[in-house]
Amino acid sequence: MQTNQIQEEIREANLSYMLLAQQMIQDDKVSAIFRLGISAGIADLIAGLTPAQILKMVASDMLLCRFRFDERLMLNLVTDFNKDRMMSQAHATILMSAQPVAALAA
Repeated sequence: MQTNQIQEEIREANLSYMLLAQQMIQDDKVSAIFRLGISAGIADLIAGLTPAQILKMVASDMLLCRFRFDERLMLNLVTDFNKDRMMSQAHATILMSAQPVAALAA
């Protein structure tokens, strides 16, 4: 992949993520905070963004979302289909709920 193509893919992923995050927050803020791994303050910020502000944000060459499975245990719980799938997902959810929400640097 060329650099321009990668940057375009990142912008598309950012736009999809921001639109989904905003919709999730508007539909069920508490659930969205948990599922997105963000604080209530960041959720309020995202919910209040105008379309023009979202377009400015998604123009970045950096992904706005982050990979939340930064431990092998978490990744294995989500991807291990040999065990009881519901139990693995429940265990992963419990472990993720204990993690602090991501904070944006000021």
